[in-house]
Amino acid sequence: MGSHLSKQLERRKAVSTEKKAMTDLEKSCGCEFPGCDYMPSDRKNWMSGVGPEKLHINKIVWPGTHDSATNKIGIRFVSRPFAQCQSLSIYNQLVAGTRVLDIRVQEDRRVCHGILKTYSVDLVLADLKRFLSETESEIVILEIRTEFGHEDPPEFDKYLVEQLGDHLIHQDDHVFNKTVAELLPKRVICVWKPRKSPQPKHGDPLWSAGYLKDNWIDTDLPSTKFESNIKHLSQQQPAASRKHFYRVENTVTPQADNPILCVKPVTKRIHCYAKVFIIECVKRGCADKLQIFSTDFIDKEFVDACVGLTFARAEGKA
Repeated sequence: MGSHLSKQLERRKAVSTEKKAMTDLEKSCGCEFPGCDYMPSDRKNWMSGVGPEKLHINKIVWPGTHDSATNKIGIRFVSRPFAQCQSLSIYNQLVAGTRVLDIRVQEDRRVCHGILKTYSVDLVLADLKRFLSETESEIVILEIRTEFGHEDPPEFDKYLVEQLGDHLIHQDDHVFNKTVAELLPKRVICVWKPRKSPQPKHGDPLWSAGYLKDNWIDTDLPSTKFESNIKHLSQQQPAASRKHFYRVENTVTPQADNPILCVKPVTKRIHCYAKVFIIECVKRGCADKLQIFSTDFIDKEFVDACVGLTFARAEGKA
């Protein structure tokens, strides 16, 4: 009992120390980065606002959401706080500026996060198609994977192609060098990551797992996650020369050995430091490698930071 209590006290001290480190970093780093003064007039149509003919796919800083379809997961006030990573629906996330969705599914095509489940993936695709019908120049990266511990939904690849049809941008390395305007009217890059089923092949309507990579660091310590994200990002090729998407997640996650297990209070430890991350990337010489930037509980400040840097790149200022 005594050793358990001692470990808990050490963990709380570590969290407190790292929270202070993040606060100190924010105070010392300033507030400017290329594009920081650009504000999209309409987040629902921010790609259109920047200019589809200016936006090369490999130069966009894509605002993304982590565990995107968990807004209604589990039982409200009971199990939901332990797995909910977003408060907005898929449609409202897209309207708010999100352009990368992270969807986890189980055998019956329901969205899940670990053992907890929520609505059918049908609702995700309906929200996506509604957004596409209301906009003209917005490209969305839709990542769908079979959740750990589950089996692939039967014939799920065929289902995705049937549902998204003419919206799909087919798997092709040449896409990365094209502009948004050159890809229209195609609108969706769908990355399907099955656990056992065959991966999509070159030229298929869907993209294989190797086209969306990341280095997931499972921790609830904000400074540890922040610095690990910088380290792994700095080891990548510049985004303009990659033939895959690379994601950085501005999140920390609850750990079993810490008494706070609800997502929101834990992820708040790093949530507000998205701009600090971009500023530090600029200072440390790896801003040209930042591509997909994802978060829990996405908000306008996060979207604006990503769009601002994207605008600077489109104008040749970053």
